[in-house]
Amino acid sequence: MTPTAVPALLPALPEIALAVIAMALLMYGVFGGERSPRGCAWLAVAGLAITAVLVLVANGDRAETFNGQFVVDGFARFMKVLVLLGSGLATIMSMSYMERERMERFEYSVLLLFATLGMLMMISANDLIALYVGLELQSLSLYVVAAIRRDTVKSSEAGLKYFVLGALSSGMLLYGASLIYGFAGTTSFVGLARLFAESSGAAPVGVIIGIVFLCAGLCFKVSAVPFHMWTPDVYEGAPTPVTAFFAVAPKIAAIALFTRTLLGPFGDLVDQWQQIIVAVSIGSMVLGAFAAINQSNIKRLMAYSSIGHMGYALVGLAAGSQAGVRGVVIYVALYLFMAVGTFACILSMRHQGRLVEGIADLTGLSKTHPMMAFMLAVFMFSMAGIPPMAGFFGKFFVFQAAVQAELYSLAVIGVLASVVAAYYYIRIVKLMYFDEPIEALDQRIGGEMTTIMFATGIITLLFFVYPLPLMNGAASAAAALFGG
Repeated sequence: MTPTAVPALLPALPEIALAVIAMALLMYGVFGGERSPRGCAWLAVAGLAITAVLVLVANGDRAETFNGQFVVDGFARFMKVLVLLGSGLATIMSMSYMERERMERFEYSVLLLFATLGMLMMISANDLIALYVGLELQSLSLYVVAAIRRDTVKSSEAGLKYFVLGALSSGMLLYGASLIYGFAGTTSFVGLARLFAESSGAAPVGVIIGIVFLCAGLCFKVSAVPFHMWTPDVYEGAPTPVTAFFAVAPKIAAIALFTRTLLGPFGDLVDQWQQIIVAVSIGSMVLGAFAAINQSNIKRLMAYSSIGHMGYALVGLAAGSQAGVRGVVIYVALYLFMAVGTFACILSMRHQGRLVEGIADLTGLSKTHPMMAFMLAVFMFSMAGIPPMAGFFGKFFVFQAAVQAELYSLAVIGVLASVVAAYYYIRIVKLMYFDEPIEALDQRIGGEMTTIMFATGIITLLFFVYPLPLMNGAASAAAALFGG
């Protein structure tokens, strides 16, 4: 390798390191015998931590490599750290569950690493081809992870549904990318941005149709309406730690990709795609608010909740401004802690060693598990957007960006959807604190789960005390995306 080639690879060093670690763990798992699954899991967490360090210590300037197809800037670094944190926490939460359910397979941790690698590539994609490669690397790993429990019908069904609908969405996205290339003559984000800037925001009809198909494919990845249909079934059917992973890292990566794709190459066409994002955002917020009301399974409730939360995040994207991107970044960062904490509580709910998922099983939880009930109440209030919980600030910043962009109806509908959604969050709190317990849950909770539950709970509860690090980081990330 020539000396000039080495610096060209430095921007992609975290991804290269993660790929090497994943392949090394694959060999370790094959030759490690029965002890390898838990060792693989902890080594995977260590690998994610090393990758996060490499992301953080990299040069702060914007850098491109692989002929401009891969870009690293402040926005990419911030979102990559969130993805790596979400993947690491999901891996830790899965260890005890996999042991207890006799599902220990070293492939699970390796697949999570490859999925995370795909997410990092998505966040740094600077070309339609790079976008698709990263997306497919993530998706192919997630298809297998969703069906990792092969001996149960629900898990196999979840994996099959996710695969079939995911393949459809990938086809739509690829068709949109080919249309854009056919009419614009380039797949480069920089080239597309320059082309539309020179044409003063005008674009051929074929490009607009291509953007519609591109948005459809990306909407599937963030489980936004009307491409949300896979979410409840996959969330319910997949093993709970897998559901926790699905709810956090892939959503953050897809939102980051969505934001970079629309505001980078198509930033001058905001009038063309803004109405699509507004419609998708409204549909997601409304469906997430109303469809969850009658759910009795807490994982299905979290599925509809995640659809609603992605709708709120898209409010910031619809604004098409730097303030909107800052709101999106703050929202997904806070959603990470709320979702991880909630799933830590769900994974801790066991009766006679069996995992329980019914909302009715939470009845009287405050009398049998007061600290778990308190933490779950914090997460529910935060997801409802009740101040001073962290979730309130996430919604505040995206709605503020919508108002500044004069999207008043979108902001009003978002607030009304939040009020409706507060019903099913507060209903869980009511069950825990005001109803008598039917049957007590097991007292023993794993140390790893307890640590994650309390850490995320404290961040969610006390975010308002010192919000500056996140707010300044989000502002810098948004500025980097707009060339600031």
